[in-house]
Amino acid sequence: MSAQPPTSQGASASPANGAFAPIDYSLYALTVMAWSFSWYALSLQPGVVANEVSLVYRFAIASAIMITWAVLSGRRMRFPLVEHARFAAMGVCIFSTNFLLFYYGSAYLVSGLLSVVFSLASLTNVFLAALVWRELPTRRTVLAGAIGFAGIALMFWPKITQGGFDNQVATGLALCAAGTLCFSAGSLISAQLSKRRAEIPMVSANAWGMVYGALWCAFLALVLGKPFNWDPRLDYLWSLVFLAVVSTVVAFAAYLTLVGRIGSGRAGYATVVFPIFALLISTALEGYQWTLTAIAGLALVIAGNVLVMRGR
Repeated sequence: MSAQPPTSQGASASPANGAFAPIDYSLYALTVMAWSFSWYALSLQPGVVANEVSLVYRFAIASAIMITWAVLSGRRMRFPLVEHARFAAMGVCIFSTNFLLFYYGSAYLVSGLLSVVFSLASLTNVFLAALVWRELPTRRTVLAGAIGFAGIALMFWPKITQGGFDNQVATGLALCAAGTLCFSAGSLISAQLSKRRAEIPMVSANAWGMVYGALWCAFLALVLGKPFNWDPRLDYLWSLVFLAVVSTVVAFAAYLTLVGRIGSGRAGYATVVFPIFALLISTALEGYQWTLTAIAGLALVIAGNVLVMRGR
């Protein structure tokens, strides 16, 4: 799973509505594929090592790379305690608890379905912001939400009608929904920080957020008595490296560059596209079976996301 960074409308190297340059296609493809494969990599993590400990490893690696990136690029890394409190809150929501819930959810659902549930973050972000900031969503947003959630219902409809929607599936769906809401809560903090990007660079804010996310998971592991052991399987090692380096740092760098070149609106469509590829990967590697209702449901989820993004 990817950590989507806060977006900002940067000066575009490609015009806002112009054609993509070759580099834009490359950055877009890198971002989408890194996030698409991250869901399958995530499903390989649970097992020998406790989920909390795996996340400590993941974000210890990612934060070390991010801090190095920030320092070498001359970005500010020293901030007052009040800012660190915001970084910690963002880290607990986005870079730990959010992932932890999806790690546990991966025991009940195939990885492709995890990505589809998470894609609704573009909708829950809007509704949670409306709840917190008392701003009523537009009719377009309400319609988009209804379409998106109807799509999720359709994707799970075969399990509901055929008796396959048992406690395990319900638990997995509930964990992923909670993880998505947690991500949206962290996104509110991230959005506030991104408005002050002149004094708080996004790379620095996310680097500190990853540090606090790793520390929170370490705290949870100690409280719950989870051992800091290691899984010698090659699948565990490559998936850990992929999640920490490729789907977090490399995809983050590609996405930020893309935002600067084509704007956050068009770059954000990567979050609409990656569930399709994640489900195709799940089909090839996990035996996910498509049905007409699943296809219709995925189409509605994508339509809901497109509606809410075009309305921003």
